[in-house]
Amino acid sequence: MTISTLKDLYIDQLQDLYSANRQALQVTKELKDAASSDQLRKALAAGCDGIEEGMGQIKTLIEGHDANPRGEHCKGMEGLVAEARAHGVEADFSDEDVRDASIIAQYQRMSHYGISGYGTVCAFAKRLGLEDDASVLHECLENTRGGDEHMTRIASGEVNPAAAEA
Repeated sequence: MTISTLKDLYIDQLQDLYSANRQALQVTKELKDAASSDQLRKALAAGCDGIEEGMGQIKTLIEGHDANPRGEHCKGMEGLVAEARAHGVEADFSDEDVRDASIIAQYQRMSHYGISGYGTVCAFAKRLGLEDDASVLHECLENTRGGDEHMTRIASGEVNPAAAEA
């Protein structure tokens, strides 16, 4: 697709975000399975639910603009997913708390990518006068921020103090 207008760029970025979420969903499930903290596993399960919900909302928006949700492959998230697997799932840890700290770090990197993506497409939607789209995207942005903040609370309250004792 040739990108000639802000609306073209908006659709392109929605497709990129849809791809990013698809990739993040799979590795988040793997991170959940690798986590030892019950609180962290529950938060990652909630993260999976949130990613799925966001994907559904993005898909609806993209299809509402007569485009294919799978029109892009997000290379940025591909790299973050590879890092999450390498440093959260496949790495050899001698301490479960240290692994959990690494899992949170990897998840938050992916979340920050999502925050950036949602913020960008929300701004584009507002500029294009797509207020309904902007409202949906703002909700996705806030949900992603909330998940990131929840991970920070888990890290600060339980995981990092335990990892520091390893």
